[in-house]
Amino acid sequence: MTPSSNPIERSFELAAAACDDLTPSVYRRLFREHPEAQAMFRTEGGEPVKGSMLQLTIEAILDFAGERRGHFRLIESEVFSHDAYGTPRELFVAFFAVIADSLREILGEQWTTEIDAAWHKLLGDIEAAIVLQQKHLVDGRP
Repeated sequence: MTPSSNPIERSFELAAAACDDLTPSVYRRLFREHPEAQAMFRTEGGEPVKGSMLQLTIEAILDFAGERRGHFRLIESEVFSHDAYGTPRELFVAFFAVIADSLREILGEQWTTEIDAAWHKLLGDIEAAIVLQQKHLVDGRP
């Protein structure tokens, strides 16, 4: 298998080779950095929800960082779903950084400056898209 030329995709490929399941690492970090998030998940039976949520988020990230065939729109629609759950927008955005930080930790020295720069740009772009979406709602524009 040829490594991806997309640094975001490559970071996930490298993590997949080093780690069977990102879910525990991502959610440990999320709950450590944002303890208020833990109360938003069921204590029993919540593991499949966490795994599914992370899988959908990764698919959206890869699409947002790549060809933008439509999965990235999931980010925009999930903002509204999470608003309904009472999730603060800041926490919603922070989840993407938690994923990046988890990957950085797993990859160690394989986390290159190219991957780091791509993740910084991606996180800024995601936050900007969410802010723009909110602005359009306030202004009454689609």
